[in-house]
Amino acid sequence: MRKKSEARLYALTTTAACLFSLLAGVVGAPTRAVMQDLVFDQYQRWKPRPYAFDQPVRIVEVDEESLKRFGQWPWSRERVAALVEALKNAGTAAIAFDFLFSEKDRSDATAASGQSPDDQFARAISGAPVVLGMFISEAPNGTGSAAKAGFVTAGDDATQFLTPSPGALAPLSELAQHAAGVGFLNWRPDSDRVVRRVPLILNVGGSLHPSLAMEALRVAQGASTYIVKSSNASGETAFGEVYGVLQVRDGDLTIDTDPSGEIRVYFARPDPRRSIPAWKVLEPGADLSDLKGTIVFVGASAATLSDIVATPLSPVMPGVEAHAQIVEQLLSGQTLRRPDWGPSAEWMATAVICALLVATTWALAPQFAALVFAIVIGAIVAASWFAFSRAGLLIEPTYPAFSAAVVYFTGVSTLYAVKRQQEREIRSAFGRFVSPAVVARLAEMPGALELGGHFLNEYLTPMTDAILDRLGTVDKYMGDAIMAFWNAPLDDSDHARHAVESALAMRQTLVSLNEGWRNRAEAEGRSFKPVRFGIGLNTGECCVGNLGSLRRFDYSAIGDEVNVASRLEGACKIFSVDVIGSETTRGEAPEFAWLEIDSVLVKGKTQPVGLYALAGDATVAASDEFAALSRLHSAMLAAYRNRDFASAVSLAKEAAAHAPEAVRGLYSYNLRRFSQLAETAQAPDWRPLIALDEK
Repeated sequence: MRKKSEARLYALTTTAACLFSLLAGVVGAPTRAVMQDLVFDQYQRWKPRPYAFDQPVRIVEVDEESLKRFGQWPWSRERVAALVEALKNAGTAAIAFDFLFSEKDRSDATAASGQSPDDQFARAISGAPVVLGMFISEAPNGTGSAAKAGFVTAGDDATQFLTPSPGALAPLSELAQHAAGVGFLNWRPDSDRVVRRVPLILNVGGSLHPSLAMEALRVAQGASTYIVKSSNASGETAFGEVYGVLQVRDGDLTIDTDPSGEIRVYFARPDPRRSIPAWKVLEPGADLSDLKGTIVFVGASAATLSDIVATPLSPVMPGVEAHAQIVEQLLSGQTLRRPDWGPSAEWMATAVICALLVATTWALAPQFAALVFAIVIGAIVAASWFAFSRAGLLIEPTYPAFSAAVVYFTGVSTLYAVKRQQEREIRSAFGRFVSPAVVARLAEMPGALELGGHFLNEYLTPMTDAILDRLGTVDKYMGDAIMAFWNAPLDDSDHARHAVESALAMRQTLVSLNEGWRNRAEAEGRSFKPVRFGIGLNTGECCVGNLGSLRRFDYSAIGDEVNVASRLEGACKIFSVDVIGSETTRGEAPEFAWLEIDSVLVKGKTQPVGLYALAGDATVAASDEFAALSRLHSAMLAAYRNRDFASAVSLAKEAAAHAPEAVRGLYSYNLRRFSQLAETAQAPDWRPLIALDEK
């Protein structure tokens, strides 16, 4: 069984670890976000979104072979127009360009019809489901082309939740006016340059603009308006709190977003069936029947064009594929979502886990505590993975797992440190007294040292404190007895006074202990018998030092005066008092309330010793009541020594009525003794002396 001090230390350290972990969950959001991303990236690598070929999304890629056949990019707008015509004739639902056509064609060539390449491109996209790209800029260089679709906001104004951008780089106006849609191409990677979240709408100069993926979806559905649902919209319970965007409706699709209008992309692995090279589309007579009714993204996959983004699945995914995968995800409904209740649930789960580990690490054997810790970690990871793989919910395992590790290892380290300290104490205390083998066993089982049980320790601890607090030296414990001395190893000019003060403190401590034990016994329905003790105080010369052999010794005191003190402790039972001092001790500390017992011949001594009962401290000694008692007591002893036993009996009765409780038993003893002396005739050589035959 562990000690209370160990329990307090363990509770202190593990509570601090719990508080640290819970506080870290509140203030450590940036670090947590990084760890979350790393874990959720790994989850995607373990279980990427499955690619379905029947999804109506395809990519026309400008690959290395296309560049080899038609030359470096940018191609002439005439060739791009031909690409649009081919895709339009194939019956595609939308054609989204992952290119920015913000500058005029560099070629000066003019067709036979007198049209420029840009005019030919504009003519091709006119009436076709073409979506052009634009770039949101941090420079105030205009707000881009006019929006091709309207925005309706239900609830709070959505622009206040989106980081404002001052400008945009738009496609040529003659192209934009013929396009069915214009969407931004921007990515917003995290600090490690990995794209995990993408905005569906952005605030450009106070106006909402859709992404390329959203515009491709809108055009494919023939929709004309986006509906943005924000906090405090009809049907939403926000109680007036303004917290962000909730959903964006694009045609028949309702897309849940985070408060800033973003979604987390659930990427699929690359699949060659998703793409078709641009050169094949431009081949005369190419079979493009597979593209009918599909949303086609046109973009670069050639490494020389450097249009790549880093994703959780690939550090070099072509940007056009990322756009296409966003639409695939939105159409499939396979989303990744960090629920609003996630952080709170993780924090509360962490609190419960910390409490569980604090309890089990303390209560269980180390191997079982380690097993519980392993099960907890496994359960955290399993729950997180289950939420991801089955429901697409992003529940963070790192914070609860890290907190569990902090609390567990703090608890284990504390218990280990306590055990090491116990071993050091045991080796220090017993290394000189018992064999090394026994010391080693005691170090392994420190609980074996709690001899006498909890009750005896509860008694000896405060009694020892009363001695040590008054400069005493504890020599040894003998069962429930304590042997102590003063004035060694350091000189103490007030050694007698300190010894008497210790005895008085021990007397008061016993009163408090008895009261507590009585209350405990009554609460448990047990009978209680008050505990009593005896203290013998003697002053004289002794032999003090390290006594014993070279291998086993102790710092102790021996000598005649030590034996006398032991006899006085035993005499307490005879005289029915709790503290007896010799005449030498009384002479060294005369300021206390002493009452003479008699001249006593203790066993093993040839000369009688004057004994005194301790009635109280210096305050008691200076009181009028004690002065009156002292006069009665002196008169009683005088009558006794003059053989006037009848008067001695009468005076003993009177003194008993005025005596403090600590010495009242002395008068009971005297009444019995004086009465016996009065009833028998005494020899002529009778002396007022008491001989003690017991130790």
